[in-house]
Amino acid sequence: MGFDMGVVPSNPDGWGPPDVPAIPQSLGGGASIPFAPFSRSDKLGRIADWTRNPAGPAAFAAASRDSVFDFTSADDSLVAGAEDSSFRLVDAKPPPRQPRFGPKWRFNQRPQLPQRQDEEVEARRRLAEKERARRDRHFQNSRSHHHPGFRGNQSSSSAKPSVDIQPDWTMREQIPFANFTKLSFSVADQPEDLLLCGAVECYDRAYDRVNPKAPRRLERFKSRNFFKVTTTDDPVIRRLAEEDKATVFATDAILAALMCTPRSIQSWDIVVQRVGNKLFFDKRDGSQLDLLTVNETAQEQLPENKEDINSAHSLAVEATYINQNFSQQVLHREGEKVTFDEPNPFASEGEEAASVGYRYRRWKLDDEISLVARCEVHAVNADPSGGRQFLTLNALNEFDPKITGVDWRQKLETQRGAVLATELKNNANKLARWTAQALLSGADMMKLGYVSRVHPRDHYNHSVLTVMGYKPRDFAAQINLNTANMWGIVKSIVDICMKFEEGKYVFVKDPAKPQVRIYEVPSDAFENDYVEEPLPEEEQVRPLADVDATAQEMDAAAEADANGALAANGGDGDKSAEATAA
Repeated sequence: MGFDMGVVPSNPDGWGPPDVPAIPQSLGGGASIPFAPFSRSDKLGRIADWTRNPAGPAAFAAASRDSVFDFTSADDSLVAGAEDSSFRLVDAKPPPRQPRFGPKWRFNQRPQLPQRQDEEVEARRRLAEKERARRDRHFQNSRSHHHPGFRGNQSSSSAKPSVDIQPDWTMREQIPFANFTKLSFSVADQPEDLLLCGAVECYDRAYDRVNPKAPRRLERFKSRNFFKVTTTDDPVIRRLAEEDKATVFATDAILAALMCTPRSIQSWDIVVQRVGNKLFFDKRDGSQLDLLTVNETAQEQLPENKEDINSAHSLAVEATYINQNFSQQVLHREGEKVTFDEPNPFASEGEEAASVGYRYRRWKLDDEISLVARCEVHAVNADPSGGRQFLTLNALNEFDPKITGVDWRQKLETQRGAVLATELKNNANKLARWTAQALLSGADMMKLGYVSRVHPRDHYNHSVLTVMGYKPRDFAAQINLNTANMWGIVKSIVDICMKFEEGKYVFVKDPAKPQVRIYEVPSDAFENDYVEEPLPEEEQVRPLADVDATAQEMDAAAEADANGALAANGGDGDKSAEATAA
């Protein structure tokens, strides 16, 4: 049996295969071959199906050998449609990879650190304590509201005004803080320097290089005297008032307190005296304005127990002490002092005064009202052009990093902005007052020192960690302190007081509400307030007549007690009487 090579068709009429090619007999020999039409875009399907079973023997006998290639029947169409409907493309692309370095864990690929868990737990614990304290305050307030006899937390010193309101005082005005925030007034002319007094030293630039790794120990300057003299006790202001240089007189500390009224939380007071057509803004002896507040605008309140070193009163005294010593330590004490027109008006002869210069400046508020204020500068510095720059020196103090939540020794070098932002949140009023005083005094630079305790439980020893410098106008813009609003508050208060009759008034910040009240007080009020708290009765000095009368009363009482003891105890009465008399 030979192998059939088949027939090779020939095309004598042209190039390529003939129009009707010859089909070999082995492939059917011209018989019709079932052909399923297709296109190149169709999915690849079956070529032959050898598993089909015709229904019955007759059908199997009738089926040709080529039926395995025939897909034109109805059953095959249904089966093919069902298969096409169940056909799904499989996405073979790999899933997108998560970035290994995200913004949150850019330098730490571990999912969670135990230290971060501890910080989160501590943060949640603090939030829970705040919420518990808020609920307790709400409970105490509701009880005090429904039960008049229950005082709750109302006896705390934070709820007391800075001055005791007497029954004979008459309230003349009540101004909410919302009215102050809308005020605006611009002083047209630049202030005029009427007089410069005192002497100041040059700033030591070496303190600009101090850092937490190499701090400086805060020194104590007990030999230098600091003066907090009110307006009417200033001999220079008395002289200017007699010469009719202005109609309103004040100090920079008093004006700064008025300008920053909407930022204050704690109570304070200012005495206003109307004499003729002049106004004098004074502070009382032992006033709250002499002390620096600490964490006044913080959410967490400080303890009220004065014996606690972290109480509000103890921290205020500590902050004032730090601020005074810092302002003298960062100076060239061995160099020559820069003297002004007149010496220090408050220092006696031979007395060493602190480095302070007093600038008596005058602002013209309108055609009839002009204001003179005594402003302080603490140091001078030589600018690159050879001129003279005035500086103000103030210090922020850290007492316990666990309370503030920011450790200065760790954050000052790498996150100075975070430290300043925390201080702006906790001490917004104090920083605003310092900025206002720097603007009033015309200082070219304000230096802020960061002073921390050597140990959190030691409030006597401190270290200077670093010193930063700011231009007053730039810093005022940074803390959102608007100078037009500052002068608008002062102008409105002056206009209100100018409408009053001659007399004495007191300007009191409400301790619980964002508002201030103006009371009319007797002319002799606050004249004998030389101590902040009254002395105990046994320490008070009494007139001789009162002492004799009191002694006679004590002798009579002792004699009566002795007689009663004799009658009650019989024979043992002598010993009891002697003990009672003693």
